[in-house]
Amino acid sequence: MLQELVGAIVALVCVALVYAGMAARVVKQYERGVLFRLGRVAGEVRPPGLTLIIPFVDRLAKVNMQIVTLPIPAQEGITRDNVTVRVDAVVYFRVVDATSALVKVEDYKFAVSQMAQTSLRSIIGKSDLDDLLSNREQLNQGLELMIDSPAVGWGIQVDRVEIKDVSLPDTMKRSMARQAEADRERRARIINADAELQASKKLAEAAQQMSGTPAALQLRLLQTVMAVSAEKNSTLVLPIPVELLHFLERGNRPDTPPTEGTAHQTPEQPPKEITPEETTPNGDRTQAPDLNGAPGPEIGRHHLTPNPGGGSRSD
Repeated sequence: MLQELVGAIVALVCVALVYAGMAARVVKQYERGVLFRLGRVAGEVRPPGLTLIIPFVDRLAKVNMQIVTLPIPAQEGITRDNVTVRVDAVVYFRVVDATSALVKVEDYKFAVSQMAQTSLRSIIGKSDLDDLLSNREQLNQGLELMIDSPAVGWGIQVDRVEIKDVSLPDTMKRSMARQAEADRERRARIINADAELQASKKLAEAAQQMSGTPAALQLRLLQTVMAVSAEKNSTLVLPIPVELLHFLERGNRPDTPPTEGTAHQTPEQPPKEITPEETTPNGDRTQAPDLNGAPGPEIGRHHLTPNPGGGSRSD
């Protein structure tokens, strides 16, 4: 009788151990357990730790609550300014409602991936190439909003969306390289011109300062000779004084006529009296004699001789 009682107790303990092994479940710290009893959600979400279920009746589904990094495959599209690009991105999301993530969507990871791809294509079509290259923060925010709107109903929260890379055609890369090179050359020319302007102003100030002291110009000339001689080359420098150039310049100038104040004044002569012309008895006109008594030259004297041809000829 005692042996039968001991055997029953041992059998009962073994059954209890087997039942406990089948009913015990361990939920990790980063997981949450959703209990399905006969296919229906029963009770609250099981917290991390040891939990018990009814074998053959309950089924415990564990949901990972960690942030999931989901890469989005590269999507090819045409931007608003008609440029073909390939853009890939990455999505960071996590489950905030384990029950909704299991009940409302079949595979929440696949659903988020497809939603991210379609949203990325839409963003490419609505944006310009310059926005994709330089204004990624706003594009990331817009893409995050487009993915997060339907995902909220699935118990999923999108934390961040990042555009990883934008691939351009080779022709577009060469065009952008030429544009950047031209822009840099323009800025270099502007900087060089500004430097020349500032240098010319300083040189003008230096020249004005040296014009008052000729010795400063001679010292500057000697410094230039010393700088050239320090190079140890075969160049021969022969400085010419500036005063010699001024002397040669004055020697090559033409003589200027005397001014009005230094002109030689000749004594004024009294004006001659104009007398009427005298007429000779033959009809010839002679000029009146001048003041010295000399007869004036004959003016308009004509001699008529007969012409054999029937006219007259004047000498």
